[in-house]
Amino acid sequence: MKTLSLFSSTTRIKTPWQAAVSASLVLLLLWSPLSFSLSAAALAQGVPSLAAMLQEVTPAVVSIRVSKPASPSTIPQSRLDNLPQQLRRYLQEIPDQANGPDQQQMVSGAGSGVIIDAQAGLIITNHHVIDGAEEILVGLNDQRSFTAKLLGSDELTDLALLKIDAQGLSNLSFADSETVMVGDYAVAIGNPFGIGQTVTAGIVSALGRAGLNRNNYEDFIQTDAAINQGNSGGALVDLQGRLIGINTAIISKDGGSNGIGFAIPSHMVASVIAHLESEGTVNRGVLGVQISDVTSDVASALAIEVDRGALVTRVMVDSAAEKAGIKVADVIVDIDGHRVNSSRELKNYVGMMALEQRFELQLYRNGEQMTLAAVLSNANLVTDNSAVKTSFKGAQLKSASLAGVEVTDIDNSSSAWRIGLRNEDVITQVNKQSVSDLQAFNVLIDNDERFSVLTVRRQGRSLLLFAENS
Repeated sequence: MKTLSLFSSTTRIKTPWQAAVSASLVLLLLWSPLSFSLSAAALAQGVPSLAAMLQEVTPAVVSIRVSKPASPSTIPQSRLDNLPQQLRRYLQEIPDQANGPDQQQMVSGAGSGVIIDAQAGLIITNHHVIDGAEEILVGLNDQRSFTAKLLGSDELTDLALLKIDAQGLSNLSFADSETVMVGDYAVAIGNPFGIGQTVTAGIVSALGRAGLNRNNYEDFIQTDAAINQGNSGGALVDLQGRLIGINTAIISKDGGSNGIGFAIPSHMVASVIAHLESEGTVNRGVLGVQISDVTSDVASALAIEVDRGALVTRVMVDSAAEKAGIKVADVIVDIDGHRVNSSRELKNYVGMMALEQRFELQLYRNGEQMTLAAVLSNANLVTDNSAVKTSFKGAQLKSASLAGVEVTDIDNSSSAWRIGLRNEDVITQVNKQSVSDLQAFNVLIDNDERFSVLTVRRQGRSLLLFAENS
């Protein structure tokens, strides 16, 4: 069975680096520079080659080694014995417990990085490579080594920015990752298993991949170019040597490449770097909504004619969304000129925006298209709640004093609780049809529709909940 975890090559791995031991997900990165073509000499001989391009690109890809305090836990010898030989070589023996719990153990980890500004000595890598590090060493392609300073990192995109004081550096340039297409050739460069710089090639297998970590911002480029442990922070470039993505993860049964690798797209990398260089962190604004995908079930239940976008299921008090006039059941289809196909896309777009940034939203409300202006406020995240498809039974209901059905008691292990119903909620609509009392509610849910959207009033505000009828 396939599993997913984040890791880079490590020595005597401890939590959270134990993921590298039972590993299934490898992380990498890169930055790409100048435009290049296939080797003229090779082409003259009728043999295509990437050598000329790589001669210009590889000096900008670096190896990274970090030292950090080890966790108190240890790795059983039986688990070490099951590791691939290449990784086992970089693991030290188990700490001697006789040394006592107060003796601090250290763990080392290996990854990759990319020079993005030769003059300033700026290097981009993965957050998980340097997370918790007490010392960061950068090794250049010309065998020079430097201690790096951490300028900032962003866990939610798994990116970090380093700085070294060095002369004679080379840097890479960005390609526009939004123009990348499935089938384009891609080249991955990194430091797998700490053995030294390695180049692999393949194609772009898919775009817009997500789901590796639902709390993060994900819009991965998928590639079959071989990516292995230690490539975290390494490069994914096009045939001109330009950066199209930061290699960050693989899916694998045994920690080796299975031809399913993922890279953070360069347009997302560029946005995050701008924040890290100036502020050391990413201060994100919040729209202040809970959102869900417009599935066929939801579209049918709410009589929504659009088949894409982000459905607003809740609007937070005093949020940017409320101030802009966004309402529950609105379907957002465009943000600042960017087409929104799903709730994940809206979350990603908002997550790349700056605090107090002004933008426009296009949305549908009751079948009519509208344009609203908004300004992002406070540094929280837009909550992405996918529709929960389960029965809403499990709550005790009664007719509300004015109209609707009130939840008088609810079992917190019931399906009603799992879809989001809470005590004292008042259900006012089912599939946009008003609920006058308990009898009307029972009639509305006793139909052939297998999916229902409940409009709920909670503490004076409305929200949407989703339920599968049974």
